[in-house]
Amino acid sequence: MARVGIALLIGLVVLAGVVIVRALDGPPNLPAEEPPLSIALDAEAAAERFAGGLRIRTISNGRDTGIPLDEAAFVAFHDYLDVSYPRVHASLGRERVSGYSLLYTWAGSDPDLDPLLLLGHMDVVPVEPGTEPQWPEPPYAGNIRDGIVWGRGAIDNKANVFGLMEATELLLARGFEPRRTVILAFGHDEELGGGDGAVAMAALLASRGVHPVLVVDEGGGVAEGLFPGIDTAVAAIGVAEKGAVNLELVVQSDGGHSSVPPAETAVGVLAKAIVRLQTSPFAAGLDGPMREMFETVGPSMNFGYRAVAANLWLFSPLVERALLASPRTAAMIRTTAAPTIFQAGVKSNILPTVARAVVNFRIHPRDRIESVVEHVRRAIDDPRVAVEVGGGREPSSVSPTDSEGYRLLARTIRQTQPDAVVTPFLIFAGTDARHYRRLTSNVYGFQPVRLGPETLQLAHGIGEHLSVENLVGATRFFAQLIWNASL
Repeated sequence: MARVGIALLIGLVVLAGVVIVRALDGPPNLPAEEPPLSIALDAEAAAERFAGGLRIRTISNGRDTGIPLDEAAFVAFHDYLDVSYPRVHASLGRERVSGYSLLYTWAGSDPDLDPLLLLGHMDVVPVEPGTEPQWPEPPYAGNIRDGIVWGRGAIDNKANVFGLMEATELLLARGFEPRRTVILAFGHDEELGGGDGAVAMAALLASRGVHPVLVVDEGGGVAEGLFPGIDTAVAAIGVAEKGAVNLELVVQSDGGHSSVPPAETAVGVLAKAIVRLQTSPFAAGLDGPMREMFETVGPSMNFGYRAVAANLWLFSPLVERALLASPRTAAMIRTTAAPTIFQAGVKSNILPTVARAVVNFRIHPRDRIESVVEHVRRAIDDPRVAVEVGGGREPSSVSPTDSEGYRLLARTIRQTQPDAVVTPFLIFAGTDARHYRRLTSNVYGFQPVRLGPETLQLAHGIGEHLSVENLVGATRFFAQLIWNASL
């Protein structure tokens, strides 16, 4: 027994040594040594131009609302960009695609270089009726107060559109001529899935044989105070997008009078199915982009967190358990299910003949729509509940982190956000970027704005706004990226 105890003690000491050595091994994620461009920028004038764009109501209402596209608003937005950025419109080619999306081409001097493709979208989600009084400033007034520009679309996603236009105008003003062709693609229906705008622009570029070195869209960003164990900001580059699907659960019954109910009504059967589904979560796992994120951020964490991140071979079950404790972090490592619609009945004393629920799933890259359907049917395990597939999209492929495009993007972030740790990340929502994956595998999501816990929910939320400082930062980032792409 003594020998066994000694052997166990030695094993624990060796294990502790391995953990500590791995925690100390490797330098932190350091910023680039290269200084950024020196760009003279009139922040006040840029903010005024941005505010003017927020006043134009380029709203994408849901297709099920029956509210048509406000064509005049998008034409007015096009005209506003034309007037606000004269050098861009004098020097770049501009095409209208599907009527209202815009494709700009800044021809480079070296046609052998693959182009740089930068995305944004002009449309915004509507403001929920009745919530207008809760906004600190009217949602479409484009007011500027205390260094903040207020308005729907400030973050999602007119910040990218105006940051790109400001950057291009500034580079043109200083006489810059790119070696690598730069393409700007601004969709008009991203909030509806991009089926008319981004899909058509991607098809057009494909027909021209365009294979970008790098595609950058919204998705990630610069997070402050969101990662435990690290004091610095984290610049998260989205390398993949979760998929999505709506499943409709339907139960039919004979109905009748509520005074003589059956043992289980249609509502009861459906409610039980929802409970079974919510108590049967999808398998979780620390793999793919999220594992790489922990391994990348780990060297910049304090020692305790660094020891865990450097030894995921040992601690990954512990990390998974901690991530599953919060809905926000649980979504990083598994497919999620959210019942969002429940409909049944027309009167309190009538048994409904049909009960219907809609469940929205956000699909982790390890799963597929087919496997989600199988999981749901297995979890519910009730032939009375029909499972019908609504609209959906598969998860995207995972973009590489060792490509020329990723290195170019990471280098630019380190120059313009020198205090931030750069890491890959999994995007939970859908963006226009997925439609461009037919052109290249180097598709990434990064919006160069800083977001903290209090501002993370602003996109699509009440009181959406962007600081002038963030607008300036976005402009400098895009200018630097275009510059670096031609070196």
